[in-house]
Amino acid sequence: MQLEHLETGLLFKNPKPHVHSVHAYFPSVVVLPDGSLLAMYMLGEAFEAVNLQPYLSRSQDQGATWEQLGPLETAVPGHDTSTFGRLSITKSGEIIANLVRFDRTGRTEEGLCNPETLGMVPSELLLLRSIDQGQTWNNPEPVSTPLAGPEFEMCSPITELRDGRWIWSTSTWRDWEGQLPNGNRQLAFVSNDQGENWSGYLDIMHSPQNNLIFWESKVIEIPDDRLLSVAWCYDEASGQDLPNQYALSDDGGATWSSPASTQLTGQTLTPCLLEDGSLLNIYRRMDHPGLWACLSRIDEQGHWTNLDQQPLWGHNLLEGMTHTSVNMSETFAALKFGAPHISRLPDGDLFVTFWCYEQCVSVIRWFRFSVSPQEIPREQQTTAHC
Repeated sequence: MQLEHLETGLLFKNPKPHVHSVHAYFPSVVVLPDGSLLAMYMLGEAFEAVNLQPYLSRSQDQGATWEQLGPLETAVPGHDTSTFGRLSITKSGEIIANLVRFDRTGRTEEGLCNPETLGMVPSELLLLRSIDQGQTWNNPEPVSTPLAGPEFEMCSPITELRDGRWIWSTSTWRDWEGQLPNGNRQLAFVSNDQGENWSGYLDIMHSPQNNLIFWESKVIEIPDDRLLSVAWCYDEASGQDLPNQYALSDDGGATWSSPASTQLTGQTLTPCLLEDGSLLNIYRRMDHPGLWACLSRIDEQGHWTNLDQQPLWGHNLLEGMTHTSVNMSETFAALKFGAPHISRLPDGDLFVTFWCYEQCVSVIRWFRFSVSPQEIPREQQTTAHC
């Protein structure tokens, strides 16, 4: 695999870090009908700060330079809230921000997770919409979920399928006290009416012993009318990360294959379908430092084959950057980069954004490139079976 025309730059960096503590996290970028780019990312004084809120920026030159537009308003009067989210655009040109708003009232000195239970502070899911390329937005719409989480992870933008359904990939999460009535499972909420109602869900990955947690999941459509789901897998019983897992569905998500290893040791895996049917995966690698790109294929029998890997950023970092603590609440607080997002530009290039710490400040960095697949000798390929 060759990454051609490789360019990189900053989407956002605190212009006055010596004056204000402002860090940036969790970017996503959509390509608008007029060819401009719209980005959403979270700004706050720390990774789990109470004042973390979504902000927007726009680029008129395919991501080379960015103009900040300001925040998306999600505050609740009388409450202390922080908000995370992802951005997507529908075939009709409507922009959707799917968000989770955390109620930090009474816990302003706590992080998002209870270190004793891995439970989450109370939260609610929201949708914001824009029909004028992000100039104006409607008020936040509360999302009623079809089952109790009781809380849910916010990691994936909404995917609009070819049949018109919207799916929102997520995973169940404990409440602050540790309650988890439906167990650890990755699922995707389904809307048949463009997000007005979310009356069903796809039950995608879970383990019989309920010891595996499937985080940072994504669901995309691949050839032969199949759906692909990928997730970072954490074995809670042993306190160890497993290789990223994948599952396939050939019936629109009604049933799924059992979770299987991609043979990629990492977190926050984000796949992108290329024109030749192969996958470009961007992920936070754990057996080596840094953010990496991996070219993979899935054959008709569901076998996953990794063809080639290349580092994008951070491969010179200390090995300690790949460490996972047994206490996952501490691990989340210590994360130094992640959450990649991939967009396809009008000229076919791929535009990858992610957050990372550079010179002690968390910034939003972008990479722009095209991919030239290369045949890899069979002995250098790794294959996983579904």
